[in-house]
Amino acid sequence: MAKVKIYTTPYCHYCKMAKEYFKSKGVEYEEYDVMTDLQKREEMMKKSGQLGVPVLDIDGKIVIGFDRPKIDEYLGLK
Repeated sequence: MAKVKIYTTPYCHYCKMAKEYFKSKGVEYEEYDVMTDLQKREEMMKKSGQLGVPVLDIDGKIVIGFDRPKIDEYLGLK
């Protein structure tokens, strides 16, 4: 299974949607709250070039926002 990281904030609706989607597909992920974790915020900015969330890192491939087709593609889901 792919290694998945999700960079989030507590009030992000799309972050919650992404996490619920991962759970529905049985995908494990590591979550980082970039409001409180400044180191992870910097990491996210270097990977994505922006401050918007969610930012997903799926085996080193970056997805900005809850882009379900791209998530499915990177996870090998249909």
